[in-house]
Amino acid sequence: MYQVFYRKWRPKAFSEVVGQPHVTATLQNALQSGRLSHAYLFTGSRGTGKTSCAKILSKAVNCLNPVNGNPCNECEICRGIDSGSLTDIIEIDAASNNGVDNIRDLREETNFTPVRAKYRVYIIDEVHMLSTGAFNALLKTLEEPPSYVIFILATTEVHKLPQTILSRCQRFDFKRIMPDDIAQRLKFVAENENLQLTDDGANLIARIADGALRDALSILDRCAGADGKIDAAYVSEAVGIANRSYLFELSEYFRTGNTPGALELINNLHNNSCDMERLCSELINHFRNLMIVKTVKDPAALIICTADELDRLKKQAELYRLEDILYSLSVIEDTYSKIKRGLNQKIETEMAAVELCSPALLKSNEALLSRISSLEAKINAISSGDIKISPANTENKSKETPAPAVKNEAPEQEKQNATEKPEQTAPDRDENIPFMQWTEVLDELKQTDMPLAAILQGSQAFVRGEFILIKSQNSTFEQFIRVGSHSSAVKAAVLKISGKKYRLGILKSEEDQPANDPLAGLINKVNKFNLS
Repeated sequence: MYQVFYRKWRPKAFSEVVGQPHVTATLQNALQSGRLSHAYLFTGSRGTGKTSCAKILSKAVNCLNPVNGNPCNECEICRGIDSGSLTDIIEIDAASNNGVDNIRDLREETNFTPVRAKYRVYIIDEVHMLSTGAFNALLKTLEEPPSYVIFILATTEVHKLPQTILSRCQRFDFKRIMPDDIAQRLKFVAENENLQLTDDGANLIARIADGALRDALSILDRCAGADGKIDAAYVSEAVGIANRSYLFELSEYFRTGNTPGALELINNLHNNSCDMERLCSELINHFRNLMIVKTVKDPAALIICTADELDRLKKQAELYRLEDILYSLSVIEDTYSKIKRGLNQKIETEMAAVELCSPALLKSNEALLSRISSLEAKINAISSGDIKISPANTENKSKETPAPAVKNEAPEQEKQNATEKPEQTAPDRDENIPFMQWTEVLDELKQTDMPLAAILQGSQAFVRGEFILIKSQNSTFEQFIRVGSHSSAVKAAVLKISGKKYRLGILKSEEDQPANDPLAGLINKVNKFNLS
């Protein structure tokens, strides 16, 4: 029967254990000098060799012909342990045997001497899963076991163990295995399995494994079906880190404030069965990569990606400010936490997208810092001469009359032909007259443009000359109405209801600015410049 790589190539001697010399050397010296403890605690992240070292230690203390602290793997005791036929070595999964009764049974078994081996060894894996009662039942036996009993406890979460357990064991901390060590082991396994593993493929697997050799061997096992070479491109396809361009596209929408584009992309991903929790996790990792690229001179060692993706990350990071990256990370992490609590995943993700596209919606410290940074960049660009104030605006600056309370702006019109230039400001010669048929227009939009109709709920409309001026409290309205398809839908609905063709404008009032917004005044001052 086929045996997976991480089982087939499990170390059988301390000399074969990868990346843990501080553990193996200490255990070998203790075995050679005969200074054995009655209880050991192996702790560390997954796939670092805790269970493998526990099995090697159980063989070494019972081996008939040990060699420099290593088991010979040839005597009947070693072969019996490897095959699982030796009953004196007991492996216990604490996740499924975590009750007081299970520990009581274990205590009763310790009264019996070994059948064939010198020591009866108990390997308790994931020991942190034991209940409080089970820990208490184990204390006395763990402190003073019979002379022929050795306990080896293994856990990935040592902080969950009571101090009374920790004080009774010799503790060994297993470190994450370095990528270079994992890559060398992968090449050794690939050579013996007749696989064509390239250097870049081995290095990519080693970085994806994140210090866990077992994970690396599992990935190599998955790639073993390749007809030719197992290179970085093949590995990236096999583990699913290729074709992540939607992350770059979505983060670009966040940077440019393109709310409709972000919502549309999220909707497409959702319709294609993309899990929103996974999308948030990928976005967190993506912005983390941008943060690393922005702050580290050589980010390749800290980021798991292909060379092409790293180039794209560097280009996008140049366009981002570090404050915006940190703010985006904060918003997405909060959204991820809300999704984990079982709320509507899609709605939470869409809300996060709107917040990231419009930082002015939030009054958090992170949002304010992001907006301040944006204003500073704009003011610095004006001061340095990168962006110049138009001469016409500066000449008329001294002749300006006090600004009226209401500013009338017309959104960018869709181009009817190459020579037509849309007007941006509605004429001031007429007064604003309420458009009495606006409710019927909104009802018509519900049939033709539902997203825009939802945005316009609670809005008002006024007639001024040939313009329909729309006033809405929704901050995303301006972005929607500047899209050609949305503005066309409004004009078509107005024409159908009123029978008259109007041009569109946006009615803004200074009173609409929130009184408690500390940046409102500064934003208004900056926006008064006509930049060219």
